[in-house]
Amino acid sequence: MSNEIIVYSTQVCPYCVAAKNLLKSKNLDFKEIMVDKDPEQRAIMMEKSGRTSVPQIFINGTHVGGFDDLSAKVRNQELEDLLV
Repeated sequence: MSNEIIVYSTQVCPYCVAAKNLLKSKNLDFKEIMVDKDPEQRAIMMEKSGRTSVPQIFINGTHVGGFDDLSAKVRNQELEDLLV
């Protein structure tokens, strides 16, 4: 079984790049949704997360948050709890 990881991002967001690099460093595949190119996807992201900033990261349906939230989960060894 594989994990479903979704990263809502934009082209010019350094935190988005950092989040994607962190996921890659953990050998985790993810789907990237570029909200700067798709206003409908931005609206979906905002509804799902309650936030307007990017990145917004979801792992197996759970809203993780942004880069700082993801990084904290890695530091606290909580990321594995979200993975299948």
